[in-house]
Amino acid sequence: EVWTMMNSKYSEFLPSVQNREDLVAEVEGLCMDIDLLKAAIENEVQQDLNVAVTEFTELKQQLERDSVVLSVLKKLQEFDTAVKEFSTALLEERYMRAAQRLEKARSSLRNVESHRGFELRIPKALRKELTVQEQSIIYQLGKEWQKLIVWKLPHSKGSSSLEAVVLSELHLHAVPPQGEDTAVPAVAAVLQALAVMGELHYKLKDFGQLLMEYILKPLISYPSLEPVTEEQPDVFILRFRSQEPALDEFSPIKVFDKIKLIFEVLHKYLLNVPLEEPGKGGKDGRVTLAELLGELIWEELSNCLIHSCLVHSLPTSSSQLEQYKEVIESTKEFEKALKEMQFLKQDKTALLKYACNVNFHFANKKCQDLIKAARKLMTSEIHNTVKITPDSSAALPELPAPWSGDHPKTHGPSNLLDSGTVNLGSESSLSQSTLSLPTCRISSSVQQLMELAYNTMEEAKTSTKFCCLQLCNCVRDIFHVFCEVVPKYHRENLQKLPQLAAIHYNNCMYIVHHLLTLGHQFRYLTGAVLSDCGGTFVDMVPDFRKLGMECFLAQMQVQKRGVLDRLWSARNFSNMDDDENYRAANKSIKQVLHQLRGLGTVWQDVLPVHVYCKAMGTLLNTALAEIVTRITALEDISAEGADRLYSLCKIMVDEGPQVFTPLLEEDKNKKYQEEVPVYVQKWMTFRELMIILRANLQEIVDRWADGKGPLAEQFSAAEVKSLIRALFQNTERRAAALAKIK
Repeated sequence: EVWTMMNSKYSEFLPSVQNREDLVAEVEGLCMDIDLLKAAIENEVQQDLNVAVTEFTELKQQLERDSVVLSVLKKLQEFDTAVKEFSTALLEERYMRAAQRLEKARSSLRNVESHRGFELRIPKALRKELTVQEQSIIYQLGKEWQKLIVWKLPHSKGSSSLEAVVLSELHLHAVPPQGEDTAVPAVAAVLQALAVMGELHYKLKDFGQLLMEYILKPLISYPSLEPVTEEQPDVFILRFRSQEPALDEFSPIKVFDKIKLIFEVLHKYLLNVPLEEPGKGGKDGRVTLAELLGELIWEELSNCLIHSCLVHSLPTSSSQLEQYKEVIESTKEFEKALKEMQFLKQDKTALLKYACNVNFHFANKKCQDLIKAARKLMTSEIHNTVKITPDSSAALPELPAPWSGDHPKTHGPSNLLDSGTVNLGSESSLSQSTLSLPTCRISSSVQQLMELAYNTMEEAKTSTKFCCLQLCNCVRDIFHVFCEVVPKYHRENLQKLPQLAAIHYNNCMYIVHHLLTLGHQFRYLTGAVLSDCGGTFVDMVPDFRKLGMECFLAQMQVQKRGVLDRLWSARNFSNMDDDENYRAANKSIKQVLHQLRGLGTVWQDVLPVHVYCKAMGTLLNTALAEIVTRITALEDISAEGADRLYSLCKIMVDEGPQVFTPLLEEDKNKKYQEEVPVYVQKWMTFRELMIILRANLQEIVDRWADGKGPLAEQFSAAEVKSLIRALFQNTERRAAALAKIK
């Protein structure tokens, strides 16, 4: 059974094995066919395929070249067509059509030139042809522009004087037909063609320059100039006439009316032309000629209106600020009219901003004028003087009681500078001379300067807060400028001329005198304003005192050196028994007195009496001290020499007081001449020296009085002993006298 089963299985398996062997043989046959086919493809088909790809690439490149050539030929055809149409339109004076066709030709030529890789000679020739055609239409349009706008200017072209402007005329040959408000279509066509050709900007720029030079600027600069218009059937004429100038020169309202009339005329006959300007204007890139002209000249025109008209119309005082509202309203209407004519853009408000900012400009202009006026006073001659007395120069105006809240009565500048007794609101009042300057002379320019300061402070009281602050600061600036300008501008004269130095000293003290109370007098200005500008002028007092003192002390040093230089030629007052030495000493003494008399004369009625006496006393004291020092230093004085020294000293004692002449009235000067010892520190010392020169030993010892006498008050023991040794021979009596001097 097993065997039978195995035979059965074998008989079933044998056919499947046979089938598989047949399949293997078939697969092997297919593999051989594949290999043969692969070999055939590699050897034959691949080669044919490579050839086909190469041919395709060449055909593609040829197609691309042919496409470019075809495109270029089409553009050349368009160029040729456009140029022919341009020529036809230009002959027919259809300028807009001609400009558009020329622009088309230009675009076609640019397209041709943009293709690289072609060595075409024709674009160069076409470019040349295009340039010729462009110049021809530009020339033709230029002639049309000259027909539209005709300037008749005087032979002296470039001159914008009143005479030249009166001879100038503007003719506009763009008068619209009856019943139409805008320019004729031919005008629009010419202007649009100019815009397309890019020439309109240059034409408008030249037109704008002539308009500014011969029409707009003269109307602003010459108030007497009036525009005259004349309309004829085919032309509009604008000319000018000169009338008698009105009292209110540079009236902005009148100037605005004249300028507005000019633009209304230009808008009606020329500027109201819509143009197509890509990238500009409003809808669809359309812009009017007025807008283009406005962009070119508005900045220059607005600056001219501001600096040649509005500046001159600014109020000169705070009381006129209210009236300036008319100018502001007129400026607003002027700008509104220009915007309606599209000459001015909506965001341009330079004129109105300037006019509305009148407080700022008024304050600046006022301050500039004040500084200019003050500087002129500071650089005027110092020697033109006025006399100041206590009666005419009390510092304070009438003040309210400390507990009252009322403001003081308003005083004019003269009252502020020349008020009477100071009333403190109590039962008692100060004397007339309290806080008053002593009698002296000051420069009239300085008095005017202080009046200017008071006037300015008075005006500040009624001004706006901003103007008030500016004016208060300006007054401070005036005094600062004085400290800088006067010493430098007058330096040489102040150094050389003692009278001017004295006047300058008085000027400074006069200013100090008013600075002390100026802030107090105007303390009722707004507290914040006074705080912002310093609140008071007292802080400037030390600067002015220093300024005056330094100048006068420098002059005193010069005079002291003069005194000492003259005494130097006295040969130390030695050997006075020698005639030549005596003459030299006598000459030097007289020269010193002559110098002092000259000073006394130039300072007379100039310096305050106490300053005069102190200054003259200082200089005389310098001379006396030098003489005393020289004589006490002598080692030997003969009897004749002592007599001559005494005579020289007597000259100083007799004539020295006579240099004290502070007042013009001679009889009033005696008082100050008698008070010489008060002002001359060495006066009594000098008198004691004269006594010693004529005294004997006993008299000298008696005046010494054991160090308690008048001689001991003026000389030291060593100085007295030195004089005794020089005057007396060496004897027992001299030795005894010397022993008592201790």
